[in-house]
Amino acid sequence: MKHPNAWLIIEAVRAHSEEDRRVVERLDVVEVPPDGAAAHRRYRELYRTQPERELYFAHTKNDELLIEERLWTGWRVRLHEEASR
Repeated sequence: MKHPNAWLIIEAVRAHSEEDRRVVERLDVVEVPPDGAAAHRRYRELYRTQPERELYFAHTKNDELLIEERLWTGWRVRLHEEASR
């Protein structure tokens, strides 16, 4: 294993949906943050700036990458600060 006992931010390069789960066929490691809080913070930053990427964060102690799909039934609004502020 290239990153034992580590938090990773990963990108699903090839994935599909199956029985309410996301099955990742191929992934790339994007970053190796120092801890879980940093991984979550960096994931949010990347998602905010690049929402088209299929990004996740996970710890390598887990044997499987289990990603449950949830139907979002509301509106998601992104607010941008004005450049003049």
